Amino acid sequence: MHARPRRWAFRLTALLSASAACLVAWAGAANAHGSVVDPASRNYGCWLRWGSDFQNPSMAQQDPMCWQAWQANPNAMWNWNGLYREYLGGNFQAAIPDGTLCGGGHAENGRYDAMDVPGDWKAANIRNNFTIRLWDQARHGADYLMVYVTKPGFDPTRQKVRWSDLQLLAKTGRYAPGEYYTVNLSTSGRSGRAVIYTIWQASHMDQTFFFCSDVNFTS
Repeated sequence: MHARPRRWAFRLTALLSASAACLVAWAGAANAHGSVVDPASRNYGCWLRWGSDFQNPSMAQQDPMCWQAWQANPNAMWNWNGLYREYLGGNFQAAIPDGTLCGGGHAENGRYDAMDVPGDWKAANIRNNFTIRLWDQARHGADYLMVYVTKPGFDPTRQKVRWSDLQLLAKTGRYAPGEYYTVNLSTSGRSGRAVIYTIWQASHMDQTFFFCSDVNFTS
């Protein structure tokens, strides 16, 4: 007679525990570091679109790349601002093997590896003249930002990003600690899908952040 209420009580307890774990993860992330937010990095975009509804099975059809990322490791989205490596000394290509660029070379023991999976990631429509915007939550400042774009012919739906796939668009100077940093960029004659790859060298210590943003050039 009392079995059903006990089962529902157990399910409610499990749901509340999962919600509490998510809140703890978000509380930690809120005091962390930052990300490229426009065009959104892969894990920031997944958090932005699904953070309040991450268990919705409709994501599998509506946003399959985010779905696989949430299934692989939800903390990659809750900690969207923690995709960094330390003490690389600027030697990024040696530390981050081809095919692991979007996940920072298995940063945080592989937490962000799902960012490297090729597929139909949601892409922002941009023009050949565009701006990236980085949100520095912790106000670390920047020694520089380096912004790359994948070369014509690269297909992010089928290929993992390699260093040889990238074309450098800009390396900036220093940014004083602030909340947002922007870089105005220009390409020529681009159309279709590409990945914008941004490296943020923070100023407070030798700490480097790595972001893949999916875009669709419309002109």
